[in-house]
Amino acid sequence: MAIKELDPVTPSRRQMTVDTKEDITREKPEKRLTKGIKKSSGRNNLGRITSRFRGGGHRKVYRIIDFKRDKKDIPGIVETIEYDPNRNARIALIKYKDGEKRYIIAPLGLNVGSKVISSKEAEIEIGNALPLRNIPVGTVVHNVELIPGKGGQVARSAGSFVQIMGKEGNYAIVKLFSNEIRKIHLDCMATVGQVGNPDYENIVIGKAGRSRWMGIKPRTRAIVMNPVDHPMGGGEGKSKSGEHPRSPTGIKAKGFKTRNKKKYSNKYIIMHRNQAGGQI
Repeated sequence: MAIKELDPVTPSRRQMTVDTKEDITREKPEKRLTKGIKKSSGRNNLGRITSRFRGGGHRKVYRIIDFKRDKKDIPGIVETIEYDPNRNARIALIKYKDGEKRYIIAPLGLNVGSKVISSKEAEIEIGNALPLRNIPVGTVVHNVELIPGKGGQVARSAGSFVQIMGKEGNYAIVKLFSNEIRKIHLDCMATVGQVGNPDYENIVIGKAGRSRWMGIKPRTRAIVMNPVDHPMGGGEGKSKSGEHPRSPTGIKAKGFKTRNKKKYSNKYIIMHRNQAGGQI
């Protein structure tokens, strides 16, 4: 991926950067691997807003991604590298030896013509999927399962990865991209390599309209709201009232831990992300 800086012909374009999409080899997706997607605009099944300032945006077609990599022991070849409007990573169209096609998240270094396979005996090469049990310590992986057979849940966004730090009993000790160190069962599947498109973090939105295309609406500051709308609202003039910043429901917004102390997955976390220092 290459990033292009636009000429400052307008104030909004002075800092704007865009993705040139030079690595894309096909414009339209495989129709059989797509389906319609309905926007929630931040509302739940009761129609109530649970995620504020969401709505609008460009129409999208959802690409069905193979997060499970459960097509075992059948080799495939990369046909295309494509853009996916539903995620910041690229996706790769894989054509397997039996003729079936599937989309996977495209790791860094995977090119058209590359061969991939999902197998317990697969080689440690970019794009191959195998259980953590068979991946050497120190290897960088992505699309990692947390529950065997559920499908990859960790390290799926652009540029992210997980590093295997060690193995202990039936668990692998891994370091996540957030610096959290935790245990994951050795039977969980993972794909070798780092997720592609790492330069995505350098893109500058540049103007408000571009956020609206993505379905992000302008965010109203809490302090300018009325007391009926937010705990920090109200007051004459610019008033902060000396209160601690809070959420609309009154939960403190800085330094207040909201994670459930009895959460079942706490026993798998060795070091929380806010305890570790420095990037991987």
